[in-house]
Amino acid sequence: MHTSRILKRVILILAVAGVGVLVWLAFRPKPVQVETGRVVLGPLQVTVDEDAETRAHDRFSLAAPVAGRLSRIELHEGDSVGPETVLATISPLPLDPRELAEIKARVQSAEALQRGAVEEAARTEADHLQAQRELVRATELFRSKVISLQQFEQAQTRETGAAKLLQAARFKEQSAAAEVERAKSGLISLEAQQRETGKMVAIHPPQRCRILRILEKSERVVPSGTPIVVLSNPRKIEIVIDLLSTDAVKVKPGAPVIIENWGGPQPLRARVRTVEPYGFTKVSALGIEEQRANVIADFVDSPDGLGDGYRVDARVVIWESPKTLKLPSSALFRSGENWSVFIVEGGRAHLAVVQVGHRNALEAEIKQGVGEGAQVVLHPPNGLKQGSRVVAGQS
Repeated sequence: MHTSRILKRVILILAVAGVGVLVWLAFRPKPVQVETGRVVLGPLQVTVDEDAETRAHDRFSLAAPVAGRLSRIELHEGDSVGPETVLATISPLPLDPRELAEIKARVQSAEALQRGAVEEAARTEADHLQAQRELVRATELFRSKVISLQQFEQAQTRETGAAKLLQAARFKEQSAAAEVERAKSGLISLEAQQRETGKMVAIHPPQRCRILRILEKSERVVPSGTPIVVLSNPRKIEIVIDLLSTDAVKVKPGAPVIIENWGGPQPLRARVRTVEPYGFTKVSALGIEEQRANVIADFVDSPDGLGDGYRVDARVVIWESPKTLKLPSSALFRSGENWSVFIVEGGRAHLAVVQVGHRNALEAEIKQGVGEGAQVVLHPPNGLKQGSRVVAGQS
């Protein structure tokens, strides 16, 4: 009887304990579903990413050597040309008799002014010689105390003034001679043009190159010096990367550049040649004025298929390490003034303060706070706290 009573009591206690466990299991917080990543040793690059465009490095224009009627250019943009190629021809215009008479009159006027300047220089030279003789006599008379100090100083002043006038007259003589030469050069140019009238002047490229743009496609009369075509070396293409000035100061010549989204299957390698020393203001898509600077890079890999003005994506490497302790940047969050992460151990999340070094959009260097192989929570949810139960899924 006593034994059955004890057995019933034990069964009752076990039943109550079982109900309590079931109640605790029913009402305890469910584990938080989280995505996790690992702290690993590996390479890390910090880059400045920006849109860029290609540009012909050796670009130059050919202009009309003489005024005349330019023939129609039969070539097309993108054609390869060489020194033997005739890009266009110019038929010099007949010389205007009135223009020739005007230039001859200008030469005669300049020569007359030159003769006047020569006569003026001769007259001032004579005046200067007379002032020198008077100064010599005044010096002797002053030593003999025949004239006063004031009269002696006046003689000195006259001699100095005459010397200055002579110098100015000689400068005018030189200026008049230069004007004569300038007027005669215009006359020589017109006479040479007159001799070339009726002859066709052929325009050739100076070397093997490619036509970038044809500025004058149709036949028309052009003045001397009119740009006709823009040429470039097709083998020399550079990249112009438009960076914020605050990012440009971090870029050094020789830094690696990764070219992506250029149209080919693989990224291309390039290297920074120079950072332009001047900036410019550019309005962003949001209407904000930004100070920017151009970074110029040269291709390391062959840019086959790329031409002048093509758009590409550029990633300029400003820091890199072949082996560093790193974790996904999405695991980091601010806890007061410090960077922190949640480490998953034993099915629970543990808060850890870390010291962050270099970082990019995807990964961050860790200098202190966690070790290699640690499992960290990515994109920690707002409700996650120290000691919270978690169910981890590897990213």
